[in-house]
This record gives sequence, C-alpha cells and structure tokens, in this order.
Amino acid sequence: MQSIAILYQSKLPPIKNGIQKPMKPGGYSDSGADIAYELQKNGIRIVTPISKPNIKTDLDWVFPDTKKGIQDALDKGANTFWLNTVLYKTHEIESFFERNFQFIGQLPSQVDMYDDKYFTNELLRKNKISIPKTKLISKENLTNCKLDIDFPIVVKPIRGRGSQGVSLVRNQRELDNTLKEIFSNNEYGNTVYVEQFFSGQEITVTVMPSGNYLIDEQEKIYKNPWCLPAVKRFNHKDGIVPYNGIVAVMENSSVLENNELSSKKIIDAYRQCEKASELLNIKAPIRIDCRADEKGDYFLFDLNMKPNMTGPSRPHRGNQDSLTLLASRKIGWNYIDLLRNMIRQSWKASC
Repeated sequence: MQSIAILYQSKLPPIKNGIQKPMKPGGYSDSGADIAYELQKNGIRIVTPISKPNIKTDLDWVFPDTKKGIQDALDKGANTFWLNTVLYKTHEIESFFERNFQFIGQLPSQVDMYDDKYFTNELLRKNKISIPKTKLISKENLTNCKLDIDFPIVVKPIRGRGSQGVSLVRNQRELDNTLKEIFSNNEYGNTVYVEQFFSGQEITVTVMPSGNYLIDEQEKIYKNPWCLPAVKRFNHKDGIVPYNGIVAVMENSSVLENNELSSKKIIDAYRQCEKASELLNIKAPIRIDCRADEKGDYFLFDLNMKPNMTGPSRPHRGNQDSLTLLASRKIGWNYIDLLRNMIRQSWKASC
C-alpha cells in the first residue's frame, strides 16, 4: 500500500549560469496541503509531519524538500514522494533514488534542463514547433543589444515561474526602463529574454504523460502524452495574465466552448503541445501557454514543468481550482480524480 508524503520547496534553487529562478512564497506548501488533505479525506494514506495536522496550517501537511525533511517522512512510514516542489539537478531527492520508493513528479535532471525557457524554446523551434521570435539580453550587452523583433515585445525571466516578472513593453524607452529595473533588483539573475508578442487569444494546455488512466470509470491507456481540454485566459493586465498569487485563476480563466475545442486551430495546438511533451519525456503533467497570431494560429510561448496543483479540498480554499483542475473538470474529473490519476503514473528511479 502506498504511503504518500508531499514535499514542498524550502529554499531557493541554486543559481545556474548566473540565472536565478524565483521562489513562490510558501514554496507550494499551500497546494501541497490541498493535495494531502484531499487524499486523506478520500481514504488514501498520507504521512504528515505531525500526527494531527491543522486543516488551515499548510506546513502541518507537507515535508521540506531537504535531506532531513525527506528522512523524517521515511521515518514516519512514507514509501512514495509527491514532488510538489521546484526540482533541479543535485536536488536532495536524488540521493534517495537508489532506494525502493515511488515518485510522483518530474525527473530533477529534466526540470533543470527545461526550466531554462530560452533553451526549451530553441529546442522546440529546431523540432518545427511554432515558437515566437526570441532574443537573449544580458546585463553585460545591454548597451549594444540590437533587436530584430518589432514592438510590442514581452520581457521574461529565463527561469521564471508563471507570469511573475513578465511584462509587455511597447517601445525602446519602456524596454530600457524595464531592463534597468530587472537588473538592478537582480531577482532573476544577469540575463533575461524578450519575445515577440501576439495579440490573439491566449490558452493554457495541460499535457498529461503517457500511461494508464481512469476516465468515466473506464481504463484508458495512452502510449503518448495527451492534452486535457484547453483553458482560455482573459482579463489580462497590460497584455499579461496576472500572477495567480494575486488573481485566482477562476477569475480569469475558463474552458473553451465545445465548438472551439473541436476546431482545427485548437487541435493543431494540441498536436504541437503533445509533440513538445514527448520531446521532453514528461513523467507528470506540464502546462503549456499558447497565444494566437492575427490568423488564429497558435504559438507555444511558455512551458511550465511544474504547474500549480491547488484545489478546493479545504473549506477556506474554495476558489483555488488550478488551471489543470479547470481542464480536468471538462472530462469529468474532480480534484480527487485528477490526483488519483497522477498517482497512477508514479515511477521508480530505477525504471
């Protein structure tokens, strides 16, 4: 029987090539607690740091992703780890891979590679996947950087998290001011990238890994990654969807209507998202943001290896559907259905 411990991010990831990935306040302990409580109330054994966790105290439900935290979970009987944290090469969890445990989440080495958004976009571009024009700008080449992308453009951290630190700039003066602010704060490191801005509809596509799923009480085997229904985003602020720590996704997102879900443009976007996910050899859900050009053709502009997994499991969290959960509801899954299907895809590092 699986005994699941949920890990949360306890510290900033290491700086890589001068680039810092920002940390979410609380390190995803909120979604970790949502997951743990939902599993527990549905009869799935979970391991918690204390014997009687408080329903409103996130840290009562999750373990820090440190060697001590992981060992503490093991000492309390965990045999499965839910990697609800930011992963990277040399993460402490890797030292436990040789043991006979199950894991839910991505491989740290893959996340380390593909969290570099510029690297990932170039990989997708080389494999004939539609990506906006992009360019790197470093603190060192700021004065002599020449763009070959027309304004407006989007400025983004290379190892960003959702829309945090993302801004739309309309001219050179705005770009200069934005870059000056980013590099003076040094929150995201010494390099950012800019990309072509598309003004068409924005959608988010959750891609599930290949595996064995239960849908409408029927077992279904997917040999390749597959897409949940697309979610459209609206109520943008200055062209950018607000960070979900400020505006709950339920306030600016909804699943597309059936006629659009079956349209050729959306189906084409799905195929590109699935191809991208296959290239990345995903082991858990990822989220891909896409935006349409003036012709309605979608371009993949942001690939998130760790989509948020918040849910309305606890009474005070009733508006915390994640984008993935919104999409899941369209195929008949509620929160526990989504989580159970993620558990079905757990893996051993030796496999």
